[in-house]
Amino acid sequence: MVRTLLMGMVMTALLAGCSKPKPPEKERPVEPQATQLRDAINEPLDKAKNVDKQVQDAAEAQRKAIEAAGG
Repeated sequence: MVRTLLMGMVMTALLAGCSKPKPPEKERPVEPQATQLRDAINEPLDKAKNVDKQVQDAAEAQRKAIEAAGG
């Protein structure tokens, strides 16, 4: 009788361990962090790119003016 009861308890424990796993929770998108630092780093770079574009445009206009003047 004790063996039967013991085997029944062992089987119950084994069957409980074989239950279906729970599905994972839906993933949430990662919240952006340190945006102020990123903006502080990118601001001077963006300014430099804009200044470079202005310089290139001015140089092109000067070249066109020189060519138009017969140079």
